[in-house]
Amino acid sequence: KTVASGPCQEVVLDKPSLDILPILKCWPKDGGRFITLPVVFTKGLKTVVRNAGMYRMHVYDERTTGMHWHVHHDGARHFRDYQQAGQRMPVAVALGGDPAITYAATAPMPPELDEMLFAGFLRNKNVEMVKCRTIDQEVPADADIVLEGYVDPSESRLEGPFGDHTGYYSPADQYPVFHLTCLTHRKDAIYPATIVGKPPMEDCYIGKTTERLFLPLIKLVVPEIVDMDLPIFGVFHNYAFVSIDKRYPFQARKVMHAIWGLGQLMFTKIVVVVDKGVNVHDVNEVMWKVGNNVDPRRDVAFVDGPLDVLDHASPLPRAGSKMGIDATKKWSEEGHPREWPDEIEMSPDVKKLVDGRWREYGFGA
Repeated sequence: KTVASGPCQEVVLDKPSLDILPILKCWPKDGGRFITLPVVFTKGLKTVVRNAGMYRMHVYDERTTGMHWHVHHDGARHFRDYQQAGQRMPVAVALGGDPAITYAATAPMPPELDEMLFAGFLRNKNVEMVKCRTIDQEVPADADIVLEGYVDPSESRLEGPFGDHTGYYSPADQYPVFHLTCLTHRKDAIYPATIVGKPPMEDCYIGKTTERLFLPLIKLVVPEIVDMDLPIFGVFHNYAFVSIDKRYPFQARKVMHAIWGLGQLMFTKIVVVVDKGVNVHDVNEVMWKVGNNVDPRRDVAFVDGPLDVLDHASPLPRAGSKMGIDATKKWSEEGHPREWPDEIEMSPDVKKLVDGRWREYGFGA
C-alpha cells in the first residue's frame, strides 16, 4: 500500500553522488565497481503493473551507471516500450530494507504479477510504498537507500566485464545507461552488497530458495514431476535433475520439453529425468541411474533453443543446443525389447530383524 512518507526518505540529496556509497569492485578484471543487490523498479508504457528485478549496475561516475537488462528481462521489455516511443524511462532503485523484498526481485514471477505482492505474501503483511521525489515511481518505504533517475532510450555504453555467478567473467557489451537524479536514504542506512563467483557463493542459496518455493507451481503445470534439483555446481541453468511418476512411454521426453517451455527454465542446458524414488538431491544416485539406465543413442535427445546470455560455450550468444537424458526404466514401447533387471534391495523381513536386534549387535540405539 502507498504511504505518505517512510524511513527511506529521512535524508534527501538533491545533488546526489554515488561516491558516498561503498560500492565494491569484486574481482580483479571487473570493468569497475558494481552495485550488486539493487531492486530495480520499472513500469512499461503499455501496463500499469510495476516490475521489480535485480540487475547489476556498473558505476561509470558519480551520476551514471550501466543497466544490465538481458533481452528476456521484464525491465528490458519496458525499456523497449520507451525506445519505440522515444521517451526517457523513469527508473527507481531500492537498496536494503526487508530481505523478503530483495529476494522477491530475484524470483521468476510472471510478467504481469507485481513482485511486491509476492514480497507481501512472504512477509505475511503489506509492503508499504512511498512515491519517489523526482520521478513517477514508488519504492519500499523501509529501504535503506533509494536511487531515482532515468534511462535515455537513445543511449548505450559498454558495460562489464564482470566476474559472474558462473565462475567466469561475462564479457563487456553495450547496455542502457541509468542517470541519477536524486538519492535518499535512512539516517542509519546500511549499504547491501553481494559477491558472486565460482559456486558455492551467496547467490546459490537464494537460488535454492527459489527451487523449493516454486516447485509446487511447476508441479501444477507438469503434475508427473515428483521432485527437482537444480544442482549448485550447475549454476541454476546448466543442469536440472527431475524425478517423475512415469505412467506411459516417452513421458520423460515430454517432461524435458515441458521444462524447456517454463519461464527461465527455458535456459536449462542439460535435463536428466529419473524415476520416482530416486533422490534427485544426491548427485551420486542420479549419476548411478544415468550410467546404468541410459543407452546414449536411444535415450539422449538434442534440441536447439534459447540459452542464458552468460553461456560462453554456445557458438552464438543466447542460443545453442540442449541435452535431455532419459534415465528412467525403459519400456518395450521405448525400444527396449529385453527384460529390465530388478534393483538389488534387502528383504523387508531381514531389515526388520536387524533393526530389532540393533542394540544386541553393539551399535546402540
